[in-house]
Amino acid sequence: MANHPRTKKSLGQHFLKDTNMIRKIVDSIPAQKGDRIVEIGPGAGAITGLMHQVYDDVVAVEIDQRMVEHLAEEYPNLKIVHEDILKSDWSQFIIADKPVHVVGNLPYYITSQILFKVLEYRKHINSALLMMQKEVAERIMAEPRSKEYGILSVQTQLMSTPEILFDVPPDVFSPPPNVNSAVLKLTFEKPDLKCSDKNLKTVVRMAFNQRRKKLSNALKRLETELPEDEFDFNLRAEALTPDKYEKLTARLEQLGTFS
Repeated sequence: MANHPRTKKSLGQHFLKDTNMIRKIVDSIPAQKGDRIVEIGPGAGAITGLMHQVYDDVVAVEIDQRMVEHLAEEYPNLKIVHEDILKSDWSQFIIADKPVHVVGNLPYYITSQILFKVLEYRKHINSALLMMQKEVAERIMAEPRSKEYGILSVQTQLMSTPEILFDVPPDVFSPPPNVNSAVLKLTFEKPDLKCSDKNLKTVVRMAFNQRRKKLSNALKRLETELPEDEFDFNLRAEALTPDKYEKLTARLEQLGTFS
C-alpha cells in the first residue's frame, strides 16, 4: 500500500498496520463472495484492500476527503461514499434479496452512536463485525445486576446476538490507542420486538439514567400508572433482564402510555 495521509486526531483515526490482524478480521466476516459489504470508516484502506480482493461488492463510507482521494487512487474500482455515516441515508446500502454485512473499525468517541444506527437498520442487515474499545464491547455483553450492564447491553442483546470474537492490542495500530480493543460480531436473527424501538429506548434510558433509584422513581416521568401487578418496580434498573424491558415497554404501550 502506498503512503497515505496522516491520521487526524479530531476524527479518532487509528489505522491497522498488522497484516495478521487484518487477515484475522476479514476471515471473521460471515459473508459469501457476492454479498454486499458496507465498511464504515475505511480510513487508509487496511481492511478495505483485502475485502476488495475477497468480495465482489464492497462499499466504503468515509467522511475524510483526504482518505476518499487516497482510496480512489489505490482502488479505482471500489465504490466509495463520501459521507458521515451518522448522517447517511442507509437505504442506499441495501439491495433487495442480497445479504448485507457491516464492517467497521469504529472511532471510539462515536462508537455508541454508530452502534445504535446499525441496530436501527438491523432488519436489512445480516451481520455487523465491529472493532471498538474493549470496555464498550464488554458493556454490550454484560449480564444483569453487573456494574457494566446498561443501555447498550439491553438494546444490543434484544436486537441482535452479540459475541466478542477476539481482543486487539494497541500495538497493531498506528498511532497506537491508549486502550485495548476488541472485535464484536452482531448477528441479526432475532424476531421483531413486541414493542417499538422508540418506546423501548425511552423506557431503558429513563431507567438507567437514574440507575441508583428504584424503577418506580426512575420511571415517574412517564406520568402513567405502572402495572405493579406484573412487574416489581422496587427493583433498580440493572435488575431487569433485556426481555423484561421488552415486556414492560409492550405493556406500557397497551396501556396507552406513549400516546
